[in-house]
Amino acid sequence: MRIAVVGTGYVGLVTGTCFAETGVTVTCVDIDRDKISRLRMAKPPIYEPGLETMIRRNAEKGRLFFTTDIAEAIDKCEVVFITVGTPPEEDGSADLSHVLSVARDIGRHMQDYILIVTKSTVPVGAAEMVRKAVSEELAARNSKIPFDVASNPEFLKEGDAIEDFLRPERIVIGVDSERAEDKMRKLYKPFILNQHPILFMDIASAELTKYAANAMLATRISFINEIANLCDILGADVNLVRKGIGSDSRIGNKFLYPGVGYGGSCFPKDIKALIRSAEERGYSMNVIKAVDLANEQQKRRLMTKVTEHFGPDLTGLLFAVWGLTFKPQTDDTRESPSLVIINRLLESGAQVKVYDPAGMPEVMAKLGDRVTYASDPYQAAEGADALLLITEWAEFRLPDWDEVSDKLKQKIVFDGRNVFDPAELKRMGFVYYGIGRR
Repeated sequence: MRIAVVGTGYVGLVTGTCFAETGVTVTCVDIDRDKISRLRMAKPPIYEPGLETMIRRNAEKGRLFFTTDIAEAIDKCEVVFITVGTPPEEDGSADLSHVLSVARDIGRHMQDYILIVTKSTVPVGAAEMVRKAVSEELAARNSKIPFDVASNPEFLKEGDAIEDFLRPERIVIGVDSERAEDKMRKLYKPFILNQHPILFMDIASAELTKYAANAMLATRISFINEIANLCDILGADVNLVRKGIGSDSRIGNKFLYPGVGYGGSCFPKDIKALIRSAEERGYSMNVIKAVDLANEQQKRRLMTKVTEHFGPDLTGLLFAVWGLTFKPQTDDTRESPSLVIINRLLESGAQVKVYDPAGMPEVMAKLGDRVTYASDPYQAAEGADALLLITEWAEFRLPDWDEVSDKLKQKIVFDGRNVFDPAELKRMGFVYYGIGRR
């Protein structure tokens, strides 16, 4: 089977590479010539464990190709995936200009029947907009080539994307024709053989499923953050509360870990897009609006603890920051709480020294010389008045506290992910601040 994937960002590159891994012949398309040149050398533009090796293996086996020519890519293809970005507009709605541009390119160049699948995160109605764009281009060519449109939202976690794709909890596909369903069933046959559930539904339901899933997860995060903040006020311990409610089978313990708020490329923009999509139809999503507001406030929570300890003027103080990416196992710093906290430290007059295992290049591009970059966690801590843990990378979980103590100017720790043991640090003479912990 031959398919094309248009867009070699996070979703497109993982999608194309993982389909190639199942034996499909895949051509990935991007307008960025430099990116395509690097991909031909198996140099992915993103950090994702195992991806580089998988790209190289499938390219060497003749199953994975990269090009800037969409006409070449879709020639003799049965299915083409649209995986370009849908960044937020100023009003929070999803910008579909890139998606529709690809749709028009497909309409201009397709020669035979093709199934066009939106895998980018798009609001309800996007598939119909794609259908209209393709139809208009075919009409301009005076052509009546048949085609179908489907929705196949992605559910990939950065840092675990390959595992999520190859062994998914579920596969959601929205179709409106038997032909489209047959094509998608054939493409996903390797996953069906492994008993992974495949859920066919109408296109609108598939489009909404992605937003609803992210909204539910974001709601759980904001909920437990609110509970943690209340624990701070009441003197309770959120870790104990979390275990108490998580043992209820109706609730479960996933996504009940308090911290400094969610970030990344999906949750923030998808929440805003869902809110805006509802507003455009005259409906107010009050719960989801509260989730968004709570998350924005949570990003400031650790900074509040800093200023409560040191006062509002941080001039002359140096802070060490461990973790820059929005989560571990990625180099993605989009909407990262760490950047919000760092900017507030700088605005308050502080100096900041940072370290992250993968996110340093992105932060250098964003912050330049406004902060100092360390080569390891201990160098970041050297001479600092306090240590702030923002992202819970594995290498931060069991540091050598004796060395940290020797490096720090003041033995103060602000634990934004509740990773460290407060009792242990207290015994060692540290002042410890967590999120909702006694």
